[in-house]
Amino acid sequence: MAADITRREFVGGIAAGLAGLAGVANPASANGTIDAPWDELDQLDASGLAELVRRGELGPAELLERAIGRIERLNPVINAVTLRHYDLARASLAGLDRNAPFAGVPFLLKDLWVAMEGTEVTNGSRFFAGLRYDYEGELVRRFRRAGLVILGKTASPELGLTTTTESLQNGDVHNPWKLGRVAGGSSGGSAAAVAAGMVPIAHASDGGGSIRIPASCCGLLGLKPSRGLVPFPIRRYSGWGGLSTHFAVTRSARDAARLLDAVAGPEAGAAALAAPPPGTYLAATREGSSRPLRIARLRAPLQGTPVDPACEQAVDEAAALCRELGHEVIDATPRIDAKAYLDAFGVILAVQTLASIRTREAQLGRPCTEADVETVTWYIAQSALKIDAITYARACDTLDETARQSAAFFESWDLLLSPTLASPPLPLGVLGLSPKNFQEYAIAVTQFSPYASLANVTGQPAISVPLHMSAEGLPVGVMFLGRYAADATLLGLAADLERLRPWTDRRPRFLG
Repeated sequence: MAADITRREFVGGIAAGLAGLAGVANPASANGTIDAPWDELDQLDASGLAELVRRGELGPAELLERAIGRIERLNPVINAVTLRHYDLARASLAGLDRNAPFAGVPFLLKDLWVAMEGTEVTNGSRFFAGLRYDYEGELVRRFRRAGLVILGKTASPELGLTTTTESLQNGDVHNPWKLGRVAGGSSGGSAAAVAAGMVPIAHASDGGGSIRIPASCCGLLGLKPSRGLVPFPIRRYSGWGGLSTHFAVTRSARDAARLLDAVAGPEAGAAALAAPPPGTYLAATREGSSRPLRIARLRAPLQGTPVDPACEQAVDEAAALCRELGHEVIDATPRIDAKAYLDAFGVILAVQTLASIRTREAQLGRPCTEADVETVTWYIAQSALKIDAITYARACDTLDETARQSAAFFESWDLLLSPTLASPPLPLGVLGLSPKNFQEYAIAVTQFSPYASLANVTGQPAISVPLHMSAEGLPVGVMFLGRYAADATLLGLAADLERLRPWTDRRPRFLG
């Protein structure tokens, strides 16, 4: 660990990246192929598959066994799925409602703070492996009511603390578009599973970009809903002091909208309540943008980190498409103190991480040691011991002030357009939580994701849209940040962009 990096510099300075913000694989070579050709069903999104089930043209058991077969064939290379619940999934088919919006669609939960009764969750950590809940979380229940068939859980880095999905507990998740590259984090297992065709839709969570980052890396649509719109999958009303939100990664805008219609709405007792749209989210995708939007294009990250030309090109192309749709796009930068909110983010992240470890210590009846967790996790937890209550309270106040600064900007603008990430997917081994060179890691994780965490601080909705491919053939997402509770606006624009520049037929080459 580099002695010249202080706790404040580390915890605050890399918060945007760290919050990524949630059997070891035997990967093939980067030029390898897998015998898993795409078929006609692969051309359908989750909504399309559910329609076949509703019409009786496809059986839920057939869909489930097909997904199990693809996981067993592809997971030894991709390493996206950490826990298998095949027998439970088969048993759940007996009570399936074939009129549910996603009737019979195979689905994977993220292996991070999710309560599925009778099953394990590891949180990507050796210290948390074996954790079980004796109840089913509200979001999990809503997934089931939507007709989704849960057959396993996907990899997360330890406690969701970085922008890649690599862990000592479960190994490295490979990007299906290029083996050896990151799938993003912390929902990289879910994104890789969907991109590889294991399932058409999967649960994800976002504490500082963890839905949008892997969506960008894997060529998917990633919506982080407004704070309070979607309940949690454990008995908790918020995560990371309100920074974290749960939802999914999807292939299409209509899948995201249909799922949001199915799961949105407060859990009994929750304090944060995002207002729903006048109609449905699905209707918003069918109608598209109902009026010209004022879109601000953010040229450079608020904290001034460098941006890869491929990401700049992606934003320029997205701006041109938005203008083609009749929207106004002008360069503009919010007046927000990035250093202040990143420092505050780091304080909250550290304290919340330590609190999670303390809870697990009580469950196990022993203290956590440095050998139990990864290097960065231990450093964050130890740094929290030096944070007093006043510092934590002031950090919360800083995040509130940042939300006010952002709200003032959005009085004049409907959306803020930026890259999702500052570079295409990096090689594995750079962003993991047990780095060989701590200082290089701190720089890399900060520079990789300088845009995403603002939405978590303010509670606003944000979406990563897979419009661009780099010259190397890697997905590059663009991100739109919307006004609080304007999730329908984001989904409507995403649907318009999807119609104008379709992406759902794109597939990783090495799989075909």
